[in-house]
Amino acid sequence: MFPENAEVAEVTDGAPVSRRRPVVAITGATAGVGRATARAFAKQGADVALIARDPEGLENAAAEAALSGVDVVVAPADVADAEEVEEAASMIEGQLGPIDIWVNNAMTAVFAPFLKVTAQEYERVTEVTYLGTVNGTRAALSRMVPRNRGRVVQVGSALAYHGIPLQSAYCGSKHAIKGFTDSVRVELMHEGSKVSVGMVQLPAMNTPQFRIVRSRMREKPMPVPPIYAPEIAARAIVWMAGHPRRRELWVGGITGAAILAGRVAPGLMDRYLARTAVDSQLTDQPADPGAEDNLWQPVGSDQGAHGDFDEMEHVHSPLTDLAMHRTATLTATAAVAAAGVGAVAYGITHRR
Repeated sequence: MFPENAEVAEVTDGAPVSRRRPVVAITGATAGVGRATARAFAKQGADVALIARDPEGLENAAAEAALSGVDVVVAPADVADAEEVEEAASMIEGQLGPIDIWVNNAMTAVFAPFLKVTAQEYERVTEVTYLGTVNGTRAALSRMVPRNRGRVVQVGSALAYHGIPLQSAYCGSKHAIKGFTDSVRVELMHEGSKVSVGMVQLPAMNTPQFRIVRSRMREKPMPVPPIYAPEIAARAIVWMAGHPRRRELWVGGITGAAILAGRVAPGLMDRYLARTAVDSQLTDQPADPGAEDNLWQPVGSDQGAHGDFDEMEHVHSPLTDLAMHRTATLTATAAVAAAGVGAVAYGITHRR
């Protein structure tokens, strides 16, 4: 499940006597995908370090992970602050040992048309979602590269390939993460390093994001169906951590369909999204004008892993399972390509 070089033998008098558990650091670990990922790594026997801003959420997430009998460290930090991330990484290694896997998952967003998002809000989303990934990657690689071992997993999105309305700051950040990751990957390859970086591209997830995101819409926001359980993303992240040769994994059939449809017919994709994507991101419930959001500060209560759409979520993803097997990847790609192009074409030609 983990890279072969993640577990290091301790040696006494020239003989190995024990093997330590892998150490995994996760940003944005208090809620949603990060919370589920912490549990998933712990169940696989890794010691986990949880990085986030919310003290209550950190303690509750740590308690959940510790139920698997592993060591857990909490490291309060705002990933937008490079110094705080560096301090968190140092604390983690001081308490758990060398970090083997680093997962960059932290994000925030503003849910509104572009012209209704202020410059300061745009900067904040970029600093957390994109620069937070840069800061985490720097903290990880500055330790992994000298040791010549380790794996960084970036949590991306289908929106890293084709943006949608109402989420321009988030989409821009996810595009930036993909370009950044591709660049760093090639640099590591050029240097002949055994350290690797990979990226998982996620579909719409049933996470608390949609009840704590800053929004200027009249209705409450929601993920674009189909909606997937955060545990599906967590399994994919754990799998990517253990497969250093895989550069990217598309999670959920809809992710591959959307990415490939955007590649094959980007103009049709634009028209389809213009017609459908605003309404599909809004519930029929009026927004609460006094609701807390997590843009600048964590909200005042622990959010857990799941959002408000359990009844709509998919708890299995056969195409993701298929994509995790290299021999079946081409088959899966062909399947989602056909499905994606067909779905977009149908949407354009069957207008109401």
